[in-house]
Amino acid sequence: MTSNDDYVLQLLREHGIVGAEAAAAAEAAERPLDKTALDLLVEDGTVKEDDVLGTIADQFGLRYVNIDLDAVDPKIAAEIDSAIARKYGVAPVLRDGDTLTVALSDPMGFDAVDSLRYALPGVDVQAVLAPLGEVRAAMAKLYPDAAAGAVETREDDMGTGGEESADDAPVIRLVSNILANAVQMKASDIHLEPMEKFFRVRYRIDGALREMAPPPKSLQGAVLSRVKIMSKMKISEKRIPQDGRIQIKVGGKSLDLRVSTVPTNHGESIVMRILDKTNLALGLPQLGFLSDDQTKFERLIRLPDGVVLVTGPTGSGKTTTLYACLGQINLPDRKIITVEDPVEYQMEGINQVQVNKDVGLDFAAALRSILRQAPNIVMIGEIRDGETADIAMEAALTGHLVFSTLHTNDAPSAVTRLLDIGVKPFLVASALRAAMAQRLVRAICPKCRTPYTITDRDRKMLGPAAKNAPGSMFRGEGCSACGGTGYKGRKGIFEIFEVDDTVQRLIFDHAPASILRQRARELGMRTLREDGMLKVASGMTSLSEVLRVTMGDAE
Repeated sequence: MTSNDDYVLQLLREHGIVGAEAAAAAEAAERPLDKTALDLLVEDGTVKEDDVLGTIADQFGLRYVNIDLDAVDPKIAAEIDSAIARKYGVAPVLRDGDTLTVALSDPMGFDAVDSLRYALPGVDVQAVLAPLGEVRAAMAKLYPDAAAGAVETREDDMGTGGEESADDAPVIRLVSNILANAVQMKASDIHLEPMEKFFRVRYRIDGALREMAPPPKSLQGAVLSRVKIMSKMKISEKRIPQDGRIQIKVGGKSLDLRVSTVPTNHGESIVMRILDKTNLALGLPQLGFLSDDQTKFERLIRLPDGVVLVTGPTGSGKTTTLYACLGQINLPDRKIITVEDPVEYQMEGINQVQVNKDVGLDFAAALRSILRQAPNIVMIGEIRDGETADIAMEAALTGHLVFSTLHTNDAPSAVTRLLDIGVKPFLVASALRAAMAQRLVRAICPKCRTPYTITDRDRKMLGPAAKNAPGSMFRGEGCSACGGTGYKGRKGIFEIFEVDDTVQRLIFDHAPASILRQRARELGMRTLREDGMLKVASGMTSLSEVLRVTMGDAE
């Protein structure tokens, strides 16, 4: 009946037009190859064609009409060539000034309307939805010599009687292309953003948003609905945010997409986070550690007990770092359990628990339960409240090694944050082994990496790192490999704050973060900016990148 009857059937169920039992029975029933479950429901009278098309028209913002054949002027056939009408299965029914109204029976046939708009410059093509029989009759009247082939060809295009499947529907192809292009360009996120006059698609590549060619505004509703169906969300619910997940295979690679929607003025905005499982193969060297920091961090993650925190804002790579840590210490003689919201990557050999607040399984509740599972190592996705923090600290004091993340601007501030959310100073001092702050900077593209002479201003900004720099630094000129940006991929810059006896006493005494930071510097801690400048001097990244992400870190 349409180019995606499965989608339409779900839509009808959500609107209460078809009952779940009737739909299930139709899907399970034996039927001819050219019949769908929806066809059977219409044929046996369970649902009326008018109800089906009326509901779909509302969903896609189309007007549902009945064609008055007597009012259709045969002269209007000249507006659209018969071959084009046959290809797209449309019938022109009204010309009013610059506006041409065409009738189609398949609401998913958006390619027909968009192609006509390109084929008829200067004409405002407007689509209406009409019953298949009436579209056939209009085409027979307008194109008597081509009518028989017209509708049959269109039915093949719709996937109801030919070899093409529903997967070839225009909207499905469009969404597939959006996903495939994002993966090919190594995007981390896909943003679908309804604007007032256009439908914006942006990819986040190496941390920066890049705008793509926008799909037609008319496809906005269909694209958003398609993504929601793939994510197993309620497509009829547009008033509240929703979360979902998509599992796809692109270019032989299995990917998970974490999907979230939020209502906006002009429609639902959707963001898809691409979770590439190949990132699990990242080791600590690939994260961007300098050799001394890598040695220090490898020692910390192999401690028998204590709490090790990774801090930074959203999108700074904390989760990737934690997964790299777990991959490094995931051995057969150790039991590792994680509590995550959500579980982003499935890791072999590790027990992963998904937080489910609907049934009361929050971080604190899950953490209490898993400690009875006698793990050696526990990873908590994020410490968000005092209760979770208390349990994590107590777990560390009873012989567990605990990893977690915290939202703070620098490493010493992790202590202040824990005290602020209610953790007792003696617990923090006794359990915390280290906190590491991190940021992500874009790496200079190796294909267009070009040296340039260091200026006096550059040397001043580099500070002590200038002595490690030769007479030149590097920048990316921009090439096809990096999309003209001069950057390809990202690396971390780090700040590792270790807790020694002196720091423990300072924590007992409620010392402010500035004093803790001073002691950390005495112990040899490099600040984020200092670590970044060393990586500028080595040619890994640019001066502007480090200044961008470490504003205010310099002392």
